[in-house]
Order: sequence, then C-alpha cells, then structure tokens
Amino acid sequence: MQTLVFATNNAHKLSEVREILGKNFRVLSLSDIDCREELPETHDTLEENSMEKAVYVSQRYGYDCFADDTGLEVDALGGKPGVYSARYATMAEEGWTDAASCSSHDAEANMRKLLLMLGDEKNRAAQFKTVVSLIMNGKTYQFTGIVRGVITTERHGGEGFGYDPVFRPYQEDPDEATPVTLLDRTFAEMTSEEKNNISHRGRAMQKLVGFLSQN
Repeated sequence: MQTLVFATNNAHKLSEVREILGKNFRVLSLSDIDCREELPETHDTLEENSMEKAVYVSQRYGYDCFADDTGLEVDALGGKPGVYSARYATMAEEGWTDAASCSSHDAEANMRKLLLMLGDEKNRAAQFKTVVSLIMNGKTYQFTGIVRGVITTERHGGEGFGYDPVFRPYQEDPDEATPVTLLDRTFAEMTSEEKNNISHRGRAMQKLVGFLSQN
C-alpha cells in the first residue's frame, strides 16, 4: 500500500480524501508525521499556495506529499473570496464591521459575511475550485477540480463544512461548458458520498487517483 501525506489537519478534508482514495493508499495527516507548525500560504493563487504547502512538507519531512487549496469564487463579488475563502471574515471591507473580532478559518463568520456582501443580489452564480499539488519521487504535478452552482440566501443542512450550507451545486459533466441541472440541495444537505461524486475536491482527487493508478 502506497503511503502519501495529505498536508492538512482538517479532519473534514482528511475524511473526504481518505474516502475518495479508498483502500489502495495509506493517507497520513500532518499530525501523523508530527508536523505541528502552520504551513505557509503566501501567494495570491490557489495553484501557488497548494504547491508551496506540498513543497514545504516534502522538503522538511521527506514524504511524498500532496496538498490542496480551495477557493469559492462568486461572480457578483468579482471572484471573491477566492484564495482568501478560509479567512474571508477577517478581511476589512466596506459594509463589514466585524473583521477585527473574527478569527481565521471561522466558517460561520465567513458565511455571514458572504451573505451580507451579496444582500439581495440576483446574480448568485459561483464556483468552487480546488487545486491539488502532488510531489512524488521528486517531481511535481497539479490537478484541478471545479463545480459550479449558486449561493443560497440562507443556510441549509448540517453536513459538510466551510461554505457547504450556502452552496447549491449543478449536476454537470465537468468536461462540458454549460451546467445541466441545478440541484435542490446544498452540499451540507448531502451525504459525504453524494458530495464527493460531484464536488470540486472530489473531481481534483479523482484526477489524482487516476494519475497514481497509472504511475
């Protein structure tokens, strides 16, 4: 069984990825390799941040490693929060007064700000994008997954994490340009299996699995 480190301590992400990769891979978290420090994310793109984290772990701990960075990109907000999705609430913007009191990675505060910024906006189109960077045998690779959908006006469901309660995805062929059907549930109203079948992370990870199975 091949061992890979997933550069995260996010229990939700780790559970999703272990489910996707199945029984063919032993997936370790950062805590499993005793990596306790905060990983660097110093860039302005998902591609650069995910690669930076993978390189950091691979160089310091010696494991083949993959890392992801995910962003929610909302059309009416000019693509925000994007690369800053996990700490969106901490960013000071006009109309948002709670930035100083919000901690990084506060999902509830992030959703509260997102819904406030959108207000009564009719165009609620958005997409989730995940970029997975893999370092294996000294070589680097990247895999991208995207799912399109809309931002709801209020939270629905208690599953998932992050922005899942306010994101309703399209059921679509990822190779086609036009979405097919807007589903009637948010990610937070789906089982983990249902979400993984259509999610941005699921699509990126399936590309990773396909690559690993051939190499």
